[in-house]
Amino acid sequence: MSETALKAPRAAAPSGDANRWKALVFIALAQLMVVLDATIVNIALPSAQQDLGISDGNRQWVVTAYALAFGGLLLFGGRIADLWGRKRAFVLGLTGFAAASVLGGVATTGAMMFGARALQGAFGALLAPAALSLLAVMFTDAKERAKAFGIYGAIAGGGGAVGLILGGFLTEYLDWRWTFFVNVPFAVVAALGANFVIREPEGGRNRSPLDIPGVILSTLGLVALVYGFTRAESDGWSDAVTISMFVASAVLLIAFALVESRVKAPLLPLRVVTDRNRGGIYLSLGLAIIGMFGLFLFLTYYLQVVKGYSPVKTGFAFLPMIAGMITGSTQIGTRLMTRVPARFLMGPGFLVAGLGMLLLTQLEVDSSYTTLLLPAMLLLGLGMGTAFMPAMSLATSGVEPRDAGVASAMVNTSQQVGGAIGTALLNTIAASATTSYVKDHIAGAASKPQQQLVKLHGMVHGYSAAIWFAVGILGLASLIAFTFVNAGRPGAVTVASGEGVEDEVPVPVVAH
Repeated sequence: MSETALKAPRAAAPSGDANRWKALVFIALAQLMVVLDATIVNIALPSAQQDLGISDGNRQWVVTAYALAFGGLLLFGGRIADLWGRKRAFVLGLTGFAAASVLGGVATTGAMMFGARALQGAFGALLAPAALSLLAVMFTDAKERAKAFGIYGAIAGGGGAVGLILGGFLTEYLDWRWTFFVNVPFAVVAALGANFVIREPEGGRNRSPLDIPGVILSTLGLVALVYGFTRAESDGWSDAVTISMFVASAVLLIAFALVESRVKAPLLPLRVVTDRNRGGIYLSLGLAIIGMFGLFLFLTYYLQVVKGYSPVKTGFAFLPMIAGMITGSTQIGTRLMTRVPARFLMGPGFLVAGLGMLLLTQLEVDSSYTTLLLPAMLLLGLGMGTAFMPAMSLATSGVEPRDAGVASAMVNTSQQVGGAIGTALLNTIAASATTSYVKDHIAGAASKPQQQLVKLHGMVHGYSAAIWFAVGILGLASLIAFTFVNAGRPGAVTVASGEGVEDEVPVPVVAH
């Protein structure tokens, strides 16, 4: 690290530049749009499937096409943001996402819908790392950074539940096509606002030639990994294609790591992931998302199928979780981040979320929303909000500006892969437990209503069995956060961030 970097003034992010707070509004709006889209389309899927004549076997591609493009292209999107500039990548990502959303909204065939979803995923992979890395380079003061990432973390965590409410309203009272069209005003406002108010600090681009072998290997490796887990959910873990996808992914990602260690300008500089703090954050975040994604799906089905809630009522039932996430992120995390080391927020945060998950292992067909689901959701939200906020901040703290895009992309990649694993793994566990329960109890059910009740009990038993695994996974995420993340509290040590500013969120000073 050069002496010049240590002595450089804070001019790169002037404290008097109020525009960075205005910029945060538009960055947060774009993040909300991407997170909303992950759940809003799930609500609309049954209606869209019927209108477009999509078969049951092919309907998964509405979700899978997006997941493959988004997960596979994230590292490439992060590198493009470093190369072209984050503001340009951010606006381009928004524009492309809006255009793809229009294409999905006017789709007349299944193939047209799948193509639109893949395009949404591709532009989302450009947009998401650009948004997070803009925050990383624009907010360098420890207290301001805590507030900015608190807001961002709350949106990243709670946006999915907002999507359930909005998706329910649009599907019930308008038409499923509006779940796509609603992205357009979000994107237009965010793009116009970003164009006028975002002032990206100078000198932060990585103008090295693009690492083409790295792009190909990482994209194919991540696509194979995400598809492997998606395939496992629908066709089982012993399916030949599922196994071949996992083998191909392992080979491709190992080859990617070898290439990155040798090329002059790597797509993912290994210094980004081998840093103890960042590595611990990527791993613990990915594990936490495994637990959360499966739970979201289970609770949605439980409330609608078992309890008979409408899509709108289901969305509102998730509001306590959103409130908890916002409180944990903007109040607890933001206030304590500058006072205690990150591991003392992340570790306990995951444990509190695990406690909420533990309550849900007691789920029954006739469980009360007020006495069981409500406190469980509040604990989950508080825990995740408290943990996510310092994690997202520290994951992009202390990186050289030329690496900000790929460091941000790795946050999204760990979440995307965690989501794919969580959905497949926990669904498989739940389905297996449900099948065993029904097989053991169906003989004692003489009438059709009794058989239906056994099936409902079996479904809830399956959810409970899978949630036990999620509790263990959150416990592991907490252990990793406590063990790996050893950065002190912001302000305790001042190090150079490589951005021409002094970063007050400390990481070990390593010569890059």
